[in-house]
Amino acid sequence: MASRTPYDSNSPQARIAEMRRAERARDRRNAAIAITVSVAVAAGLIGFGAWVMIDKQEKKDAAAAAVRKAEAAAAEARKAPVDGEQTWDAKTLGRNHVETPVKYPMNPPVGGDHSPRWMNCNGDVYKNPVPDVNAVHSMEHGAVWVTYNEKAAKPDLDTLAAKVSKTPYTLMSPVKEQAGTIMLSAWGKQLTVDKADDPRVAQFLTKYVQGQQTPEPGAACTNGLAEK
Repeated sequence: MASRTPYDSNSPQARIAEMRRAERARDRRNAAIAITVSVAVAAGLIGFGAWVMIDKQEKKDAAAAAVRKAEAAAAEARKAPVDGEQTWDAKTLGRNHVETPVKYPMNPPVGGDHSPRWMNCNGDVYKNPVPDVNAVHSMEHGAVWVTYNEKAAKPDLDTLAAKVSKTPYTLMSPVKEQAGTIMLSAWGKQLTVDKADDPRVAQFLTKYVQGQQTPEPGAACTNGLAEK
C-alpha cells in the first residue's frame, strides 16, 4: 500500500488553494456588500418617491382647500349687503331691445330698455363716454359699470382702471353729469363712493359681477360695441 504524502502548507499547491479560498471569500463579501447597497438605494428611492408623492398630494390638498376657502369667502361676501347701495325692483326695469333713445330715471342707469348691442365689458376701460343704451345691455349680461365725473382724482382713476382691466364682466367710462364722484352700477343696483380704495368697491364687484341680480348670466361681454 502506498503511503499518503504529508500535507505541506508551504507547497505551491497549498498556496494556490489558499489564494482561491481567499478570492472566493472576497467575492462573497463583495457580493454581500453590493446586495446591501442595492437594497439600501432601492429603499431610499422608494422612500423618496413616496415622500414626493405625499408632498405633491399635500400641496394639492392645500391648494384645493385654499380654493374652497376663497369660494366660501366670496359666497359670504355675496350674501352680505353693501352699505349705502341703492336698489331698484328688477321687475319694474324694462328689458326690451329698442333702436330709439331711452330716457332713464337714474344717472347712470341701472336697467331698462336698451340697444340690441352691448358695450364690450371684458374689463374694458373707455376714455370717452359710452351710450347708456349699450352699457345697460352689458349690465343685463352681468357686468358692473364703473363710472366717474370730473371730481375723481387721477390716482383713483388709475386704481379703478387697473382693477377693471383685470376683472371680466366690467367696464369703466366717464359720466360727466352723474352726481357721485365714483359710481358702480349693476342691474338694479348702484353704489356711490368718493375714493377708489373704499372697501365697498371690492365688495360691490365681488357681489354683483355675474351676481344673482343678472337677468342673462353667462351672456357674452365681447363682440359687442367698442370705443371708436
